[in-house]
Order: sequence, then structure tokens, then C-alpha cells
Amino acid sequence: MSESAVAAAGRPLMECRGLVKRFGKKEVLKQVDLQIESGRIIGLLGPNGSGKTTLIKLANGLLRPDGGELLIDGREPGIYTKAVVSYLPDQMYFADWMRVKDLLTMFADFYKDFRPDTARELLASLNIPEGERMKNLSKGNKEKVQLILVMSRRAKLYLLDEPIGGVDPAARDFILRTILTNYSEDASVLISTHLIADVEKVLDEVIFLKEGQIVLHDGVDQIREKEGRSVDQLFREIFAVPEAGYGRECER
Repeated sequence: MSESAVAAAGRPLMECRGLVKRFGKKEVLKQVDLQIESGRIIGLLGPNGSGKTTLIKLANGLLRPDGGELLIDGREPGIYTKAVVSYLPDQMYFADWMRVKDLLTMFADFYKDFRPDTARELLASLNIPEGERMKNLSKGNKEKVQLILVMSRRAKLYLLDEPIGGVDPAARDFILRTILTNYSEDASVLISTHLIADVEKVLDEVIFLKEGQIVLHDGVDQIREKEGRSVDQLFREIFAVPEAGYGRECER
């Protein structure tokens, strides 16, 4: 094994050290320390305004820290990390006039690790024609197309911001199956969501983020053993979320 391979094996896939992000006078992330290893599906959980989307945008290089450090595979976000991170934003960013096949071509041009055959197989399973324009697809199918493109890359880290928000339960099941079956064992998936009960079954670890600070980072099995309850129940207790009316509103 080469020296670079040995170094890669011994370092976290994603690491934050004293990470700080401000918007004006408001400190959105406060001295965040975090390590994410390879081969894990991790839930990034927290109420509105806790800093989840900000953390994901920092990891994707869309924002820059105001303090501390964030590293992806040992490097600051930049040209290299764009090649190893596959990012699903919480909003659609494709033009409505584009055809599905245009998006396949675009991803193949941009990303060497894109697997067009995998994407086409998933599109066919949903009966989504490659010649269809995005504007003619339902909201749910638009979101599925975007997820299929993201998960058809052979990335090291998948950053998924609200991948199941605003879609029906059947679509959520498809999305979760797609996530589970299309990432490699040496990659990790970070899922930001407010629909905790829906994703808990696929998670290995959870990170609870509250007012810009990590209040819990632990394995799902460890939480169940130590706390004697589900992640969803523990979340409701820590954040004092009422049982009625929670979990179906869109977070922003």
C-alpha cells in the first residue's frame, strides 16, 4: 500500500475543527468539531435554523468558514473535493426546458465518476423517458431524477439536503432504496432531514445539531441500547418537540 493510501485510510472522510460560520452578527455554526468516517449513512438532524444546510453548503464549498477548518478527504473544499463529493441541494437547480437526456449528458461531461448506465436503469424503473422535458414531470419525479443523477456518481461522500421532503410516502421509499443500493461501501452518505421517523431505519449514525452546536453524535444502535428508545423519540425529548404536528412541515 502506498504512503498516500495509508494516510487516506487513517484519516476521517470529513472533519470539522472549531468550525464557525456567521451571517452578519448571527453565529450560525459555533465551534463545531466533527469527524465522519467512510462506509456510513449518517443523519444530520435538527430543528429549523439549527445550521444543517449551512454545514452541508460549507462541506460542498458553496460557503466559506469564518473560523476553524473543514476538510474533505484531508483537503479544504475546492477543485479536488468537487470530484469526490456528490451534492443534492434542497431546491431544484435544473432548467425546465432541459430534457432528461440533457442532464445525463451534462453529468457525464462534468463528472468522470458518473455511471450513465446506472442512471438509465433507475430512470427506466420509474418509466421516466429520457426525451421528456423537466417541465413536464411531476414534482416528485423531478426530485427523483435529481437524486438518481447524484447517486449515479461513484463519489466518496454524498451530501443530501432534505432528499425526502415534500414527496409522498411511496416516493420516499424509492428514494431511500436508491440511496441504500447506490453508494459504495467505502463511501459515506450525510442526510439532512426533519423526517426522522422515515429515515431512521437506514441510518448508521445520527448527529443532533442545535443552535449551531452538536449536542449528540452517536450510532443508532448505541442510542437504542443506552437510551432504550428510538432516535425519533430521543430527538423529540432533547428538542422538546410536541408529538402532534411535527415532522411534516418543510424545514427552512
